Amino acid sequence: MPTPTALLPLLLALAAQDPAADTVGLTAEQRMAARLTPEARVVREVAPAVVYIESARPFWAGFDHFGRRAWQLRVVSGSGVVLDRSGYIVTNYHVVGHDAKKITVQFDPDVDPTLYQAELKSYVASEDLALLKIEGNREFPVVRRGTSSDLMIGERVLAIGNPFRQKLTVSAGIISGLHRNLTMAGSPQPHSFNDLIQTDASINPGNSGGPLLNILGELVGINTALNTGAENIGFAIPVDRVEEVLRDHLWPSASHAWLGFEVDEGGGFCVTRVTAGGPAAEAELQEGDRVVAVDGAALRSPEDFRRRRADLEPGQPMLLRIRSSDPRGSEREIELRGWERADGTLFERLGMTVEAHGSLAEAWVRVERLALDGPAWREGLRRGDLIDAVRIDPGGPAWMIQTAESFASLVSSLEPGTRLLADVLRDLDGDGQPSRHELHKCSLRVR
Repeated sequence: MPTPTALLPLLLALAAQDPAADTVGLTAEQRMAARLTPEARVVREVAPAVVYIESARPFWAGFDHFGRRAWQLRVVSGSGVVLDRSGYIVTNYHVVGHDAKKITVQFDPDVDPTLYQAELKSYVASEDLALLKIEGNREFPVVRRGTSSDLMIGERVLAIGNPFRQKLTVSAGIISGLHRNLTMAGSPQPHSFNDLIQTDASINPGNSGGPLLNILGELVGINTALNTGAENIGFAIPVDRVEEVLRDHLWPSASHAWLGFEVDEGGGFCVTRVTAGGPAAEAELQEGDRVVAVDGAALRSPEDFRRRRADLEPGQPMLLRIRSSDPRGSEREIELRGWERADGTLFERLGMTVEAHGSLAEAWVRVERLALDGPAWREGLRRGDLIDAVRIDPGGPAWMIQTAESFASLVSSLEPGTRLLADVLRDLDGDGQPSRHELHKCSLRVR
């Protein structure tokens, strides 16, 4: 084996070599290819599908001189990524909210300088995910979806987004941890996230909704939050969870109607739960019944049942052939009409449905339907009551209630047993105009 002294001339010769000597005579294209790292390849492939999002959203600014609510529009910015060539974009719910007056989307100007007007198609506030749609005269670039089921701690990842309105910013890092839980404080709607990806790739305000990518350029997560009390700790929603929410709630093919019953898809479509007072209960469906056909078509697989539920719109009739749980196994047909999903969530969790009432200056929700012995009924709520605001007990922030959808999103994010303190306006003097002088407070326990 050569001694260190014998190796010294060789080491000195190597050190004296000109690093640029290997590139002498290369063309510009060859030099670029030599510099093209795996990270640069990912950015080159995925960046055209990443968008910058701005939403103009109303924020409550207190009361004016006449005691009416005063509202201001505030611009919120974030990121998103195109999932479908027809223009469907996934982002975070907190970037666009449910009440945005205007949503605009921009690609990298070198790819497409057009300013697109986006439509909020669907959202799940409790998952902090929303689906936007833009229209164009071309097919849009999309990101390839990977899986989050085989992520490795220490694996190289990249985040692409628009932090602090700095468009198309790339940061690199590793997977720092998996299966993290996080509660976001300081938001009028609480967010508790489970099973998040933790990364040290920089995720700053404005990155929300952008993609987290593996070194193959595959989407493995949607960046959603940062830990403001620590350095280099960011979080992303695993792509497998994103896919589940897309399939069940966000895509246009997801079910928009609430039917008030659930089945065991792996056990012969046996009805496992019927919500009292809901559409299925009104149609006299019972636990233990088996669904054998929908609208005349026999059910042969779980996909058959999911597809037929997904195609159903609220109010549209669904004809079910039911095999009873009695020993004879007799069959019958029933017709049920689904409700709006927000109505179903509120009825299932609080025992009531609501409708929007008033205008932007003075907006509430009005109680419409009450379930006997439900949480709302037990607290003495009445049809026609106006719900002004709710607060999560103990010590939670006030949440102004203006639509059934926003109320349902809040309620769906809460654990069973959570107590909501509600400010209710009731027409106590019979003049037909509930006012703040007729305030009724109640406590609703979420089922």
